[in-house]
Amino acid sequence: MPPERELIGDSRRRNARRLVWTLVLGLFLGGLLTKLSELFLPESTAREFLTTSVNSSVGPLSIDLVAVALTLGPFEVTLNVLTLVGVGIVAFVARSWI
Repeated sequence: MPPERELIGDSRRRNARRLVWTLVLGLFLGGLLTKLSELFLPESTAREFLTTSVNSSVGPLSIDLVAVALTLGPFEVTLNVLTLVGVGIVAFVARSWI
């Protein structure tokens, strides 16, 4: 295999890994921002706008083999404005540092 091809494959793997980590850390940061805004912002339209969320869930997924039984889920994602802000901050930091 030519060396250029190996570099392209490695670059794609690194980009996919960076994307996954950016999303995971951004979702955690957004969740933290949401909880902090629920605690410290007074009851207002701004707080309602920032903390209103949309939930999406999948599962549970059950796999029952003869020797092993496995249940995964349910998997739930909660998105709001602060979650998107968290993903944006992490993406900006990852792009500027890495």
